[in-house]
Amino acid sequence: MSEQSVDQTTPWRQYICLACGLIYDEEQGDPDSGLAPGTRFEDIPDDWECPLCGVTKTDFELLKRQEITVCDQPMHFNRKPGVVVIGAGIAGWSTVEALRALDATVPITLVTACSGDTYHKPELSVAISRGADKTTLVRETGYQAAQRLGVQLMAQTFAVGLSPTLKQLRTTRGSLNYTQLVLAQGAQPILPAQLPAPLCWRVNDLAGWSGLQQALAQGKQSIAIVGAGMIGCELAEDFARAGHTVTLLDRNNAPLAGLLPDKAASRLVSSFTQLGISYLGGVDVTGVAAHDNGKRSITRQVGQPLEVDHVVAATGLATDNRLARHAGLQFQRGLAVDPHTLRTSDPDIYALGDCISIDGMPCRFIEPIKHQAQAIAHAVMGLDAVTYEHNPPVIRLKTRAMPVVLRGQPSAEGTWKTVHDTPDQLVMEQCLGDQSICHLTVGSSNQSQAA
Repeated sequence: MSEQSVDQTTPWRQYICLACGLIYDEEQGDPDSGLAPGTRFEDIPDDWECPLCGVTKTDFELLKRQEITVCDQPMHFNRKPGVVVIGAGIAGWSTVEALRALDATVPITLVTACSGDTYHKPELSVAISRGADKTTLVRETGYQAAQRLGVQLMAQTFAVGLSPTLKQLRTTRGSLNYTQLVLAQGAQPILPAQLPAPLCWRVNDLAGWSGLQQALAQGKQSIAIVGAGMIGCELAEDFARAGHTVTLLDRNNAPLAGLLPDKAASRLVSSFTQLGISYLGGVDVTGVAAHDNGKRSITRQVGQPLEVDHVVAATGLATDNRLARHAGLQFQRGLAVDPHTLRTSDPDIYALGDCISIDGMPCRFIEPIKHQAQAIAHAVMGLDAVTYEHNPPVIRLKTRAMPVVLRGQPSAEGTWKTVHDTPDQLVMEQCLGDQSICHLTVGSSNQSQAA
């Protein structure tokens, strides 16, 4: 332990992970990692890892919430032009926080189709096995966050039109004029026609997750997850650890296709098997049907139908292009933005988070959002430029039985080679010609403890 323990009369503090945004609360501790409630940050062992992304405590900093003195939440929305932010996820609230850190008086309106409650989205894929529910995941209600930051919150409000010429946003509660607009809409689950929405759960926001959590709280059940990408793999382990019977299906023969070489993917599948998860690769789902007894039946192109209690769709995300199309903004698998300023093709409209693309590639990772928000806030306030430098983020699969860390962007033309191979850990490197472009670690030295 590198720091001296603090006086136990010191108020409980919170520390935020700079990589993924997880908050460590001293009062609550982290029992899943062996840290009892009341464990002071200074008393955490130096080799402790963030339970979501795997970085060490050196990547955490003391959380200090921005406080703005306001009289009360306005009952009627203000028509005075200011900054309008669309979306109350991590990207939207991060933008508000960054703006308020620079200016306590600029009018800010946050428009969101949900309640605006703040929560840490990456926790959704590991929360069932931890016994969490909606109340434990919400950090701050939308109303509380708006009060704290002096923001006009338009909750349960949909953006339906955008006119850059008039600098006007049309919503289901009327039109808003703006000086600058920030799009933080996120991305929506892709649902193929074979997966009808009324019969499939989607775990992409707190509302969707909460419904599934309440259903699974009734006791041990059978779940089929369609899609073995990062979210599908994390949910499979989470459900299995909570005692449910899990089948993971994917049209590819191995999970995380395009990211993991066969040698690494086989280790991940083996860890699934040890947890009781059935992996069915090379499967084309042709439909889902409901039975009178509440069960769901998944039909496949080859093989017998699979009957389960619940079907979860984890088949990828896409950005809704309706606002962009209506406004004439450039769109390339997401809102096309300048890689340094996050400005869209309109000079007064910015975008960040899951809804953007940089050089035609979607940018759907948590780690860069804080830096994106800071760059946008400085540009909006006309301050010295704080440019955003986009680097491929570290990909961390939150599967405790077989953690996966990938640094770099794999290439279909690259060649994988094994650097280290033991029963507990596999380390591989991908090269393109003479250049190393990727480093992959599967498992860890303390894997037996994680399992």
